[in-house]
Amino acid sequence: MVKQLLKAEVESLGGLQLKCSARGFEFMIDEPISSGGTNEAMNPLEALLCSLGACKMMVARFFYQSKHIDLKKMRVEVLGEIDSDRLKGKPNVKVGFSKIITNYYIEAENSPEEIQSFVTFIEKTCPVKDTIVNSPGMELHINP
Repeated sequence: MVKQLLKAEVESLGGLQLKCSARGFEFMIDEPISSGGTNEAMNPLEALLCSLGACKMMVARFFYQSKHIDLKKMRVEVLGEIDSDRLKGKPNVKVGFSKIITNYYIEAENSPEEIQSFVTFIEKTCPVKDTIVNSPGMELHINP
């Protein structure tokens, strides 16, 4: 087995604005004005949902031909349910998402059974979903 180490960096730009970088690419993270941000970019939880949806879409794009899916058009919508009381400091409230819902919109010249089989394959093969469902070990290092 060959292990690969992916690296991402996040830098504060002041306030709640963050610059996220990996492999020379960058995007911004912010919070809505109601949370103290400037609303100039999505927040971290929205970015997580986008990452999950993008990963599912990438798996579909990588494999649709080999799975004999005559794909015309596809869109993935990802919804995250979260209890806003978490920010109010209420005890025993889950901090993260309590439920994530994926809605697939697929136009293909295939039977409903073939499309269902393809979606099942996507769900089993998506690395981001696997990371969320089967959480990895975490390490923490504080550096000077």
